[in-house]
Amino acid sequence: MNFERMLDQAKQLDGRTVSIAGAADVEVIRAVKLATDHGLSRFKLIGDAREIKRLCDEHDIDEDAVDIIHVKGDKNIAKRATLAVRTGEADVLMKGMVATSTFMKAVLSRETGLRTNRTLSHIALFQIPNRERLIGVTDAAIHIAPTLDEKVEIIHNAVAAMHDIGYASPKVAAIGAVEVVNPQMTATLDAALLSQMNRRGQIKGCVVDGPLALDNAVDMVAAKQKGIASEVAGQADLLLVPYIEVGNVLYKSMMYFAGASVAAIVVGAAAPVVLTSRADTAEAKLYSLAFALLHAKK
Repeated sequence: MNFERMLDQAKQLDGRTVSIAGAADVEVIRAVKLATDHGLSRFKLIGDAREIKRLCDEHDIDEDAVDIIHVKGDKNIAKRATLAVRTGEADVLMKGMVATSTFMKAVLSRETGLRTNRTLSHIALFQIPNRERLIGVTDAAIHIAPTLDEKVEIIHNAVAAMHDIGYASPKVAAIGAVEVVNPQMTATLDAALLSQMNRRGQIKGCVVDGPLALDNAVDMVAAKQKGIASEVAGQADLLLVPYIEVGNVLYKSMMYFAGASVAAIVVGAAAPVVLTSRADTAEAKLYSLAFALLHAKK
C-alpha cells in the first residue's frame, strides 16, 4: 500500500463531501484544488465567503464542486462545519484556519459535535523514500500518557482505519526503549500485556507484539541480530508509541530527517476528522483526505 494506491481507492467512492472549518486559507484551497482535480469529493467551505471565493477563483476551482458558506468567528465556523457532518451534509470534517482548541471543542460537543462513547485518537501514515510500504504511528497528537485501557482503544481505532485502506491484519509493534520487559519501565509492561491480550482475543483484527525497540520493529536484520522470533518484529505496519513525546518526535523525524510524506486523521468520533497543521503541505492534506474518505466509506 502507498499513497497513490490509496488515492486511487478513494476516487472509486461516489458522492462524498468534506466539510472544512476555516477554508479561507491558501494551503487549504490548494488541497481542495488537488482533491477536486482528482475527483475525490465535494466540499463545504465554511468561513469568510468573500475570501474563500477569491481564493477559489484564483486557483480555478470548479464552482460545482464546492459550496461556500459564510460564517464569522472561529467558534461559529467550527460549530457549523462540525454540524454539517453530524447532520449528514458531509462525510468528513477537516480543520482549516481555526484554532485547534476551538475546533476540537466543536468536535467534542455533546449537542452539536461528533462525540461518541469511543476514545478519540490520532493515526498518521508515512510514506518513506526507498521503503515499499506505508507505516503507521499512533498516537502522536491526543493522548499524553495513555493508560493500558486507552492503549487498547487506540489500537482498536488505528486497526479499524488500516482495515479500511486494505490491511487485513496489521502487524502492531508496541514500542519501548528496549525489547525486553523491565518492571521499572511501564511502557514495556503495557506492551507485554497488550501482546497477551491480543493472543487471547481481547484485541482483534491485528497481530500485536511488544515490547519492541524501534530498530527491531521495522528492520528484519536488527530483529534477527537480537534473536527475536515474531510475526511483527522487523515488519511492523503500525507503531504504538507509549507517550505523546515519543510519537511527536518520531512523527517529525520521519518528515524532516527521512523526507516522508504523511497522511493523518483523528478516529473514534462519529466521522473521521482531518486535523491539519499550517506546516502541512497541500499534498499532505490531500493524502489525509483520501485516508479519511476511505475510513468514512461505511
